[in-house]
Formats: sequence, structure tokens, C-alpha cells
Amino acid sequence: MKMPIVIYGSSILRKKTFELDAGDDFVQMAENMKETLKNADGIGLAGPQVDLQKSLFVVDTTPLEGGGIEPIEKVFLNPVILNHDDNTTWYSEGCLSIPGIFEEVNRPEKIEVRYRDLNFDWKGETLTGLEARIFQHEYDHLQGILFVDRLNALRRKLIRGKLKQITKHK
Repeated sequence: MKMPIVIYGSSILRKKTFELDAGDDFVQMAENMKETLKNADGIGLAGPQVDLQKSLFVVDTTPLEGGGIEPIEKVFLNPVILNHDDNTTWYSEGCLSIPGIFEEVNRPEKIEVRYRDLNFDWKGETLTGLEARIFQHEYDHLQGILFVDRLNALRRKLIRGKLKQITKHK
């Protein structure tokens, strides 16, 4: 089932999420989120973006196929970043909840993560490149952090008007 995407200005985007437990219907949540993500032509979607205050996100890079990008389709339940590399890189990020705004964000190039899969088993991985970037962006959503919060004060000031417009039209 396709779900409506929560737009910038909604208070749920600023709240920390709650962990899922084995009794939650996380498989159905994930399926609904994957369908929503595909319909929105995005590459990542976190619980708060579809009005779920739960600690999960989905990643699907198939819209970027070609150009040497490896397709990734994953569901991350109760994810945690355990460690990150000191090497960082800048990359233009956007967000389905902040339509029309793309800004350069600096993030670690490599991270070590732990999460539960759809069998509710713990998995650990080292992520690099685009997968690490998407994970960090979506993980931020679970902490109530948006990519615009990671911009320097001048960049935030320059996009303030655009953000106000989004809030007016939500």
C-alpha cells in the first residue's frame, strides 16, 4: 500500500523513533514503504517520512542503475552506526520530505553498522560509498535530524525561503 510522504514542517520529522520489537508488523511496514519509495522515485525512505515513529528504513538504488551504480534493495530494522571512518566526502543530497532542495553534505565515506533484517536477525556490515551515504541520511531521520541540519549556517540561511515555501504548501 502506497503511503503519503510527510513534508518538511511536520513535527514527526523532528522526533526520535522507537525500536521495533518482534511483535510489530515490520514486514508489512517495509513492504508499504518499498512501494511508496518506488512510486516516489527515491532511493531511501525512513519511518518518520511516512508517519511511522518506528526505527526502520528502506533503500532502493535501482532508479540510479547504469553509470556503474550497483543496485541495492534493503530493509534496515533498528539500525545503529557502530563506527565511522575519519575520511569524509561531499555529495549532493536531497530528500523526499524536502522536495526541490539539493545541497552538498559532508559525511564519512565508510561506516560500520548493525541492524535487524526482515527475519529479525542481527546483521553487521561495513558500508562504503553511496550505500554508506544513504544509510547515514536515513539513519538521521530516525534521530529527528534532516540533511538541511547538516549544512553550515550560511547555506541554511540561503535556503530558508525555500523551506518556508515547503512548509506553507504541506
